[in-house]
Amino acid sequence: MQQSTDLEKQSMLHTAILGAQMLFVAFGALVLVPILTGLDPNVALFTAGIGTLVFQVVTKRQVPIFLASSFAFIAPIIYGVQTWGIPATMSGLFAAGMLYMVLSAMIKWRGRGIVDRYLPPIVVGPVIIVIGLTLAPVGINMALGKTGDGSAVLVAHNTALIISMVTLLATMLTTVFAKGLFKLIPILMGIVVGYIISMFYGLVNFDGVANAAWFALPKFTTPEFNLEAILFILPIAIAPAIEHIGDISAISGVTGKDFMKKPGLHRTLLGDGLATSTAALFGGPPNTTYSEVTGAVALTKSFNPVIMTWAAVFAIFLSFSGKTGALLATIPTPVMGGIMTLMFGAIAAVGMNTLVRARLDLSQSRNMIIIALVLVFGLGGMQFGLGEFTLKGIGLSAVLAIILNIVLPREKTEQA
Repeated sequence: MQQSTDLEKQSMLHTAILGAQMLFVAFGALVLVPILTGLDPNVALFTAGIGTLVFQVVTKRQVPIFLASSFAFIAPIIYGVQTWGIPATMSGLFAAGMLYMVLSAMIKWRGRGIVDRYLPPIVVGPVIIVIGLTLAPVGINMALGKTGDGSAVLVAHNTALIISMVTLLATMLTTVFAKGLFKLIPILMGIVVGYIISMFYGLVNFDGVANAAWFALPKFTTPEFNLEAILFILPIAIAPAIEHIGDISAISGVTGKDFMKKPGLHRTLLGDGLATSTAALFGGPPNTTYSEVTGAVALTKSFNPVIMTWAAVFAIFLSFSGKTGALLATIPTPVMGGIMTLMFGAIAAVGMNTLVRARLDLSQSRNMIIIALVLVFGLGGMQFGLGEFTLKGIGLSAVLAIILNIVLPREKTEQA
């Protein structure tokens, strides 16, 4: 009996350690989103943990996956915070989670075919490209030592350029040459290297960390209803919702279990949506399934969903340390800019890959028109106004792609 108890304790300790490792893999990307968008990193840690637990409840703890900050929403959050403030932006993000739930109900009702019909690669691919390229100026400005909008210089140009490019190089080398677990944390490695270089230039000040409390409540923010913010952000949720399907396919392949059937795509999408809406209730960024953690699951063969429960618990625990947020606040702007130049380009590349994998023929006028107009309208500044509401940017791209895909007739070769 004593031996059995000892084995259970060892098993629990081993599972907890694996959970901490999964959070370590996700940490760099998790905190990058709130740092870029002006949200509280501690809140993001808290909502990542809560969101993962919500997902596990909905899916009956069958899927070994971790949910945290979504990159797809960076641009709309930045715009929303600057235009309407954090509480109003949260109402839009809450609505985005609700859209996931609507898609979940549609899939439950009509099957996955409804997604393939109305949100095929020709719709999703160009929108993802717009998301990535819309963010490009923010990354470049910060890499040059400026604020994201370029309105103010925070670090001297030459110094910022050295730090950002060394950070970028470290991230690239980790991505290409690292082995094992290190290959899964290129963002974190880039931050560490850039941070060390920044210290030599005297850009890191630890006074805030020393003065911060060990225990402190995250700066929670509750949503305030804002129709304009909701209508602006809602269409943007389409791309990450479709990305969710790819992530569930990936984790299914890694574990050898078809999570599309059990617990079902409708349940996983519902869990993702509830996690996103729950995050918005506390002032956190939208949640999404993390491919980095899926890679770690594949590498370590750690298929037990309880591991993700531990990762969620550790995230919540860290969120209540004032020193965690204070330490993250010391990361210099050029460090973040160096990473973003690669990350935002990578988002656009994912959109291109979506089109390539679908083997879309751009010589067909229908495909060419959809892609061309989505890119030009989304990146060129086209906007349509209706009263106080203006549809533009990523939201306009998503709506336009869906409408064009519905109304433009398919060519005979495509129908066949």
